[in-house]
Amino acid sequence: MDTKSDAGFQSLTDNIGTFNPRDKLLLIPEMNRAGARLLAATCRSHGIRARVLQTYKGMDLGQEFTSGKECYPCQVTMGDILFFIQQEKEKLGRDFNPENYVYFMPESDGPCRFGMYNKYQRIVLDTFPGLQNLKIGSITCRGGYSLAGMIEKKKVRNLRKMMYLSLLMADILDRLLWRIRPYERKPGSADRWMETSLQDMAGAFEVHAADKNVEAMLDVLDAIVCKGKDLMDPGMARKPRIGVVGEIYLRMHTQANQDLIRNLEKHGAEVVCASLAEWVNFVSYIEKRSAATKLRVNLKQGRIASLRADLKQMLDAGLELIYRESRQKSLYRRVWAQLDVAEDHKIAHLEHTLATEDVFSFDIDTEAPLSIAGIMEYARSGYDGVVNVYPFTCMPGMTTAAIAKPMMAQTGVPYLDAPYDASVQPGREAAIRTFMYQAQQRQRSKGSQALQ
Repeated sequence: MDTKSDAGFQSLTDNIGTFNPRDKLLLIPEMNRAGARLLAATCRSHGIRARVLQTYKGMDLGQEFTSGKECYPCQVTMGDILFFIQQEKEKLGRDFNPENYVYFMPESDGPCRFGMYNKYQRIVLDTFPGLQNLKIGSITCRGGYSLAGMIEKKKVRNLRKMMYLSLLMADILDRLLWRIRPYERKPGSADRWMETSLQDMAGAFEVHAADKNVEAMLDVLDAIVCKGKDLMDPGMARKPRIGVVGEIYLRMHTQANQDLIRNLEKHGAEVVCASLAEWVNFVSYIEKRSAATKLRVNLKQGRIASLRADLKQMLDAGLELIYRESRQKSLYRRVWAQLDVAEDHKIAHLEHTLATEDVFSFDIDTEAPLSIAGIMEYARSGYDGVVNVYPFTCMPGMTTAAIAKPMMAQTGVPYLDAPYDASVQPGREAAIRTFMYQAQQRQRSKGSQALQ
């Protein structure tokens, strides 16, 4: 018997899961800057010590301990955790104890390689002496990213709600920045305002999330919006609007996508990127949809014993989705009272969009149906261009590209594929300039048609 191999497989079971991080430090990788910080603040409010890992400083380590065949975000997050460990060892010396940390790395089902990140990273960590004692805390899209086991049962419901609210607030802060920065009177003022705003909002979550004082956090949001809109020059003409879709990590992580949104803005764009909440809502929607399908099949085949579980799963996921979309809608309405930021897509509407055109299906529950439907919605809503961001060799990203590119060519809406890895592609800047020239021409043509 190969006991070494057996021990390795056992580690994948024993050292990855939903661990209670009490008396430990929960390490949260940065995907979206605002989202990670608000999530950490929410955890701290509930008594969980949480810290956001520095990101992209350990890329040399990430590349050293990957082969290049892994998904690009796996390299980034691998580097982030190894860099943290390296820095922590240097700081603490002999006092460094891997058992004092839980590394948070969720997962998903399906063909996306994200489902294997924590397994691969577990294998890498286990090759270092002592690091097998550093647990990887994971929640999965099965069960809608349930937090059961991570915190006391009586706190789970509120923590889950406040985590979702933190993601919504992060989406709002991002969309405020993207709406305001292209029209700022003084260059750099929007970035400075957002840095202060993020600190204020994180402080509000840390103080108020556990006490469910949502109104106090909304008051902070109102003040942020009020200050932000005063930075805008009302005399500036509206710029071409660009919609960004794609793989959730890469489209959100500014270093990994080489600051794509700021680069588009540099060439005259106003950008809206698909949100964090969109994926979370999609998970609940797919869970409800899958339960409904099982319910129909079991009913047809007379499997009466399974019907109750299917019905419960469908109702639980459906109610969760109703709550989330209701909270989301009310938050966007509150911001709209002061500034017209872009609202988010409703998942059922995105599925209807795909079904109407019969170009793809939610039966394939990767990011591809979200991205393809999102591209179609941006085009229908009058956006002047769409960008599809994905890791190099990403299957859902390439599937989206194969369908979206000819479809956008028929509509006349400029379209850009933006695959990324750790290298800097020499033609990227020229591609963005060309794409933005096309978007500006489209905006002008729409204006000319309106005047006729």
